[in-house]
Amino acid sequence: MKQIKELTRAEEQVMRILWQLNEAIVKDVLEQMPEPKPAYNTVSTVIRVLETKGFIDHKAYGNSYVYFPTVSEENYKKFAFDKIMNNYFSNSYQSLVSFLVTEKNLSINELEEITKLAQKLKNNQK
Repeated sequence: MKQIKELTRAEEQVMRILWQLNEAIVKDVLEQMPEPKPAYNTVSTVIRVLETKGFIDHKAYGNSYVYFPTVSEENYKKFAFDKIMNNYFSNSYQSLVSFLVTEKNLSINELEEITKLAQKLKNNQK
């Protein structure tokens, strides 16, 4: 897998739309954005930056470009999660769960679900 780079907020917003649509022209992306919508040129610039970063590519149809993701949402999620785990939780799942329980008021049922998932993962690794 190629090296994934962190996205800015604007880049991530465009990527979320492209992941949802699978492919789109700039106008399609702009239409999916919430109000107040950015300028067409702004979206076009973000798309060009994403292409430079290797997140998207395009197919040319005459003067129109249809853009599509080259990095899956799943791969970016893994990258973003790993970064959060490393930067904020010292790669400790215990620290993460402790944070969720204390700061996000995780319910007993949610904690039990996490425990079941962890046990399932543990059993699958054997």
